[in-house]
Amino acid sequence: MTITCIHCSKKLKLSTKIQKGIERLAPGRTLRLPCPQCKKTITLDSNSLKPGLNQPTSSVKPPTPPDITWLKEGQFEEEEVVEDIPQTLILVPPGNARDNITKAIESIGYQASFAESSQEAIEKMQFENFASVILHSGFEKESLAQSSFHQFMRDMSMLKRRFIFYILIGPDFSTFYDLEALASSANLVVNDREVPELLTILRKAIPKYEELFGSLMAEISAYSG
Repeated sequence: MTITCIHCSKKLKLSTKIQKGIERLAPGRTLRLPCPQCKKTITLDSNSLKPGLNQPTSSVKPPTPPDITWLKEGQFEEEEVVEDIPQTLILVPPGNARDNITKAIESIGYQASFAESSQEAIEKMQFENFASVILHSGFEKESLAQSSFHQFMRDMSMLKRRFIFYILIGPDFSTFYDLEALASSANLVVNDREVPELLTILRKAIPKYEELFGSLMAEISAYSG
C-alpha cells in the first residue's frame, strides 16, 4: 500500500504492520506517523486504505506525463517505507490508571510498551526509539526527585530528547501547568484525577507540541543525518 505525504508529496510505502494497525482503527480514530522525508506528521484513518483516496484527482485536465529523466541517467528514487508505529513507553504501576493510560495512547494511534523497573526502562530507551514516555511519580519507591529513570531523562542529550514527548503523572501535579512541566524537565504534567480524561488531554497537548517543535525537530534531524 502506497500513500502520498500531503506536505512534501513524497510517495511512502506502508509496511504490513502499519496497514494492519490502520485496519484496526475504530471509527473516528486516527494514526499519526512522521514522514521520513519532511518529518511532518501524516494523519491516517481507516479510509486511508481505500484506493484513490491518497492520490490527487482532477476532472479538469489529465495529469502531466511522468518524469523519465531517471531513464537516461540510469538512476531512480525508491519509495521510502514507513515501518514502525510510534511507540509510547508507559511506566505506571499496574491497575486502573495504567489501563486508562494505555487505552488513551492506543486511541490516538500509538503502540504501548511497558517496563516493570527503572533499569528495564532505561535499557529499552537505549535500544528502541520512543515517540513518547509516560512516567508516574509513584513508579519507583523513591520520590520523583530521587527517581533514577527521571534523572536519566533529564541527563539525556537534547538531540535525542527533543524527539520524545515526556509526560509526568502524579497526585501533586497540576494538569496542563506548563511552568511545572518545565521545572520538571517534562513536556506535560497530569494530575491523577485527570487520568480518565487523558485522551482529551493528549489530543490538545500533542498538536500544540508539534506546532512548537515540529520545525525545530526537522532541522535537527536533517543536521544529524
